[in-house]
Amino acid sequence: MAIAELNNVKKTYPLGKTEVHALKGVSFAIEKGDFVSIAGPSGSGKSTILNLLGCIDTASSGQVLIGGVETTGLSDKQITTLRHEVLGFIFQSFNLIPVLNVFENVEFPLLLGKSSLSKREKAKWIDHLIDAVGLANWRTHKPNELSGGQRQRVAIARALATKPGIVLADEPTANLDSVTSQGIIDLMKQMNRDLETTFIFSTHDQDIVSIADHVIRIQDGLVLRDYKTARSTPGREDAWVSA
Repeated sequence: MAIAELNNVKKTYPLGKTEVHALKGVSFAIEKGDFVSIAGPSGSGKSTILNLLGCIDTASSGQVLIGGVETTGLSDKQITTLRHEVLGFIFQSFNLIPVLNVFENVEFPLLLGKSSLSKREKAKWIDHLIDAVGLANWRTHKPNELSGGQRQRVAIARALATKPGIVLADEPTANLDSVTSQGIIDLMKQMNRDLETTFIFSTHDQDIVSIADHVIRIQDGLVLRDYKTARSTPGREDAWVSA
C-alpha cells in the first residue's frame, strides 16, 4: 500500500473574478521509504501538492490519501492527530522558536500531543537526534547563535522527533549556500536510509533531484513525468511509473 497518494486531484483558487487552476488532475503514489523530489518551475503546482499532503490545504476534487486514509472530510481534531503522528515538516525559513534552545526546539513537537515515552526516554531520543544531525555541542544554543545550515539541521531533527512516517520538505536548501546545501541533502538522505522515513521534497534544487529515487516532475498543474530512478532499481535506467 502506498504511504501517500493523490488520485485525480484538482485544486482551484479564486483570484478576483477569475479562477486559478493550480492542479488539473494530478495522480501519483509514493511508497514507504521513498526519497521523493516533486520538481518543477515556479507556479507549476508543486508547493500546492505539498500543502495537500501536509493537510494544510484541501483539494477542490479528487482524493488525497495518507497512510491509506483519505484526508477529505476529516475533522480538525483528526487532521491535527494525523499531522502529529504521521507527518513531519521542514521549511526553507527554518521556523524555529527563537526563545528556545536547540534541545527545546527539537523537543517541542513531543509536547504537543500524547507520547508513550517517559521524560527520560524523550530526553534520550532528542539527544540522539541532535547528535545524529551533528549538533551535540550546540544543544543549549538558541537559533540566533547558529548558522543557517545549523538551523536547518535543528529543523530536520525536530521534524523527526515524533518518528513520522513522512517528512515534507518545502525548498529546504533554498536559503543555504551550495556547500551547506550539499551537507543538508546528504544528512536527509542518511536519515532516509537509517530510519526508513519517507522524504517528499518540493524543490528547484537539482542536487536534490539528482539524488532522489523517485522523481515527480510537475508543469502547469499536471504530472509531466513520474519515474523511479536507477538508485531505486539498481542496474536499470529510469523506470517509468506513469506519464
